[in-house]
Amino acid sequence: MTESTGETREHQLTRNVGEMLQEMRVAQAGVQILFGFLLSVVFTAQFRAADGFEKGLHLTAVLLAVASTILLTAPAAWHRVLFRSGARDRILRAGNRTVIAGLCCLALAITVTVSLIAKVVFGTVAMAIVGGVSLLGFGLLWLVLPWRLRPREE
Repeated sequence: MTESTGETREHQLTRNVGEMLQEMRVAQAGVQILFGFLLSVVFTAQFRAADGFEKGLHLTAVLLAVASTILLTAPAAWHRVLFRSGARDRILRAGNRTVIAGLCCLALAITVTVSLIAKVVFGTVAMAIVGGVSLLGFGLLWLVLPWRLRPREE
């Protein structure tokens, strides 16, 4: 039994895996919407007329969305493949790292996508501003704030 929750280690691992899988579902919905948008763009006349830099930004966003999809779905695949093998602790440790990496790829994919949109609509300066503000927002809310909110050791 763990002292803080009164549950066995196995129950705690089961609950933690369930929480991680639920968190991945939330993030994966964002990836799916973004990925669908990015895939549909290539079939437009405006995309065919885009310059090489804009097409490169688009491909970068697509590849980051693919990486995010791979990283965010890997722990679910591991859980299914390793079901009842007693590997929950290893799934949690490795899954935590892949989910964090997947969220970083998602933040970058979104940043590149909104930067591309700003470039096409308003130009290079807008691209830099929108990209910088987006990256700053993700960095502050997804990294800095959680780091500051973590419990401090006495």
